[in-house]
Amino acid sequence: MRIHFTTAALVLAFTGSLALTAQAKKDPKAAPSSAAAAAGAATTLKVDTAASEVGWTGKKVLVESAHNGTVAIKSGTINVADKNITGGEIVIDMNSINNKDLAASPGDKGKLEGHLKSPDFFDVAKFPTATFKITSAKTLTAPKAGEATHELTGDFTLKGKTHPVTFPIVATLGADGKAEATGTLKIDRSKWDVRYASDKFFKGLGDKVIANDIDLSLKIVATK
Repeated sequence: MRIHFTTAALVLAFTGSLALTAQAKKDPKAAPSSAAAAAGAATTLKVDTAASEVGWTGKKVLVESAHNGTVAIKSGTINVADKNITGGEIVIDMNSINNKDLAASPGDKGKLEGHLKSPDFFDVAKFPTATFKITSAKTLTAPKAGEATHELTGDFTLKGKTHPVTFPIVATLGADGKAEATGTLKIDRSKWDVRYASDKFFKGLGDKVIANDIDLSLKIVATK
């Protein structure tokens, strides 16, 4: 998954409530407009699905063999208040699983994509989407250029199973309200019941063992 966000919203809310209380004592009619202004500070950004994507890499354990590709984002929103992320949800289209390293061999590419979509792996006919629901974003102190700016935590649902994940992101929020975020993380597929060629479920696989860890890269672009 560049998104730029902190806890300053709490300070604004607190000071705003003090000002509202003082003003209400002088002029009760002023309270509704002040409350409306405070509520207006929250913004929901819509994910630009054409500019956003999830990248993936899977590897075998005992031999040099790996595949990589992308999965499209179907929809999503990012909630922002005073340039701070407060929540959001990303919906991933599992039917869009795409392999990139076999692009020169269409037959092999199609065969791999079909296998990944089958019940052996992600069973997309039964579970057509995966979701990531943001639960918190922690601002990292004084990051250097190119370093992570935030630590993002959320609930990742895949094949009907939900587990929390935490990972760093590099995030920015432009003056035009456009938010961008990139990040990388590893997930242990066995937690989401993706069993094929996993040594956590099968023994005696030899060099056919596929690593349980899947590397994911995230690029999210969101606008008003």
